[in-house]
Amino acid sequence: MPDFISILLFLSVVLGGDRPAVSQSSDQSEPMCYDWGESREGAVSVLEGEAGWLSCPLFSHPSVYNYSSTQSTGHNLFWYRLPVGHDLEQPIGYSNKSSCSKIAMRLEVLSRDQVASGPDCAVATAPSQVIIPLQEGKKLDCPDLQDAIKMADGGDLNVTWYHHCRQYERWNMDREQKGPSLLVHLMIDYYEGLYYCKVQYQRRGRLQQFSRSINVTAVNPPSLDKNPSIIHPGKDQVFSVKQGTEVRLTCTGLFPFLESPWEIWWTIDGKTVEQLADPHFSKINRLVSYNFGDRTEETVLVIKDFWAEDLKREYNCSLRNQKGSATRRAQLEEEGSLPSVELGCGLGVTLLLMLVLFTVYHVFWLELLLLYRSWFGTDERHTDDKEYDVYISYARNSEEEQFVLVTLRRVLENELGYSVCIFDRDSLPGGIITDETLSFVARSRRLLVVVSPDYASKGSQALLELKAGIDSMALDGHLRVILVQYRSVQRQGWVRELRRARLALALVRWQGDKSRELTSRFWKRLRVELPVHRVSKEGEACTRRLQSQDSTSSQTGLITKTAKDPQKVFNSVAVAAF
Repeated sequence: MPDFISILLFLSVVLGGDRPAVSQSSDQSEPMCYDWGESREGAVSVLEGEAGWLSCPLFSHPSVYNYSSTQSTGHNLFWYRLPVGHDLEQPIGYSNKSSCSKIAMRLEVLSRDQVASGPDCAVATAPSQVIIPLQEGKKLDCPDLQDAIKMADGGDLNVTWYHHCRQYERWNMDREQKGPSLLVHLMIDYYEGLYYCKVQYQRRGRLQQFSRSINVTAVNPPSLDKNPSIIHPGKDQVFSVKQGTEVRLTCTGLFPFLESPWEIWWTIDGKTVEQLADPHFSKINRLVSYNFGDRTEETVLVIKDFWAEDLKREYNCSLRNQKGSATRRAQLEEEGSLPSVELGCGLGVTLLLMLVLFTVYHVFWLELLLLYRSWFGTDERHTDDKEYDVYISYARNSEEEQFVLVTLRRVLENELGYSVCIFDRDSLPGGIITDETLSFVARSRRLLVVVSPDYASKGSQALLELKAGIDSMALDGHLRVILVQYRSVQRQGWVRELRRARLALALVRWQGDKSRELTSRFWKRLRVELPVHRVSKEGEACTRRLQSQDSTSSQTGLITKTAKDPQKVFNSVAVAAF
């Protein structure tokens, strides 16, 4: 079967009056016939398997042909068709009538594959357009429903409604099907879109059906202000122009929804571009946006080869709708010219300087930050009553313990001059662990948490320290928590407190041998998070000498002697620290 069947239907009205004929049969017994050709209204499309209607275009202009008066005078309307592949229409006897008029219209029968947008949304005709204001209501009637009622047996028919190809068994309180109509009681933006209605009825004992569609558009309610307004140019805006170039003056206006005409235009010395009829001026119009019926329109006045005389003209942007109008004058000033060489050199130097500064900051941002802190940072020892700079929380009896006691403690105390609190070293025997832990954390400025796979699995001491630090930071802000990742930890291995802290806290990663030198990124990054210390040069030198002697005599030698027994290493380090 072809995609569609195209048939020319000829409609003839046999008349008794005198009307000029454009064609006449050779048989003088047949009447003259005024042939209007094919109708300009376009083809009538009908979906395959559905009912359709054809209305004679001869009666579309009642002043020419009036159907009622034509019938009352005994004239008849005839239909006949020209099938596909035929050249001549089937003849019609005119019963001694003196003249006739005829017109052809095309009927296209479309298959469902051509027009189907869903299983229940195949429609051959263009959708009707319906506008409903927001927060208001309207009744939707299926198009051509009255024609179907006239042909249905007993006038009974069944109507089914769809929205976006979806059939609702029950509509909500805002939308309700009442009889063949669909009532929209309260319009919201979600109810926009295509509505489909399928009509079924019986005619002469045979089931007939057809489908139609309605495109529903939501618009802003009429209670809102409907006066147009100029968005651009602003009241005090000045357009910079340059002689010898093409100048574009842009005017943008907002038109609230109204079912009436609107206009936006430029005038030059009181004349529109059309009235001026000067090729030196032209305009470009476009739609910028459309929102619930409110449209933002733009018109651009194009001035070719702008010269000095154009500066003396008056340019006004105007707009108008049914509710009001607005006008705004465009202010122009000539753009001063800058020497191209000086401008290019200045721009090049500026870009080069910005590139150098960006590179320096990207490479040395840690050093710059530490330098800034040393000059302008506040020494927290002078502003609080804390006893310790750092409290270190770690997993006991693990590899991290050696890292804390040998590396972290030594560098923080001996090299950087911080007061460090380690619970196993600084707590008194016989005390309550919980109370002493909370006390140490409260007396420290920083809580340094050494994150490792064993952190959450070595008892509750480390978790107690972490929770105390996070609670103190959240309540009064006098303590900051620092996360040091000694070994990588899978995401699922982080306890709940660590997962929460990781979102807001900095994480400093230990990278083995790369991080051992005091000038490495690890120690610089850690110093940024630690409190600011200002130490005089003489005191700093003295402290370094003492710390160096202590580190060499007590720790290094002791660890070397007992390196074969890891448990002795831990015990020896702890004794040396005391």
